[in-house]
Amino acid sequence: MSLFRVMEIASTGMSAEGVRLNTTASNIANANSVSSSYEDTYKARHPVFAAQLQKATDDLSKGSGVQVLGIVESPKPLQIEYSPGHPMADENGYIYKPNVNVIEEMADMLSASKSYETNVQLADTTKRIFRRVLQLGRGQ
Repeated sequence: MSLFRVMEIASTGMSAEGVRLNTTASNIANANSVSSSYEDTYKARHPVFAAQLQKATDDLSKGSGVQVLGIVESPKPLQIEYSPGHPMADENGYIYKPNVNVIEEMADMLSASKSYETNVQLADTTKRIFRRVLQLGRGQ
């Protein structure tokens, strides 16, 4: 596998983890929102990743990258609370809250951050190897 391919794989990983971080941040930002209807309530979102194998060859030594297939809404049920005095309550006195678990989101954010950091370190190490190879080529 060439060093250029390693950089490409690391960059797809950083891009995917960036999407994951942004999605998690959006979930946390909307965790305390309230709505007066089920349809209008924010639903937690999560990115779906897939390995993107080198399409030009069946040789797995060429490596693979990460592809974001899309962002899906969580199937977990929304929180429904009886609060007739709330200004956002529906005609039956219920308010609807997102299905966001802030603790899970924080754990996911830490995981995404560490994965992003690992890809940055991989790219940095590859860059140092490039420099060293160039120095060897100059006879240093």
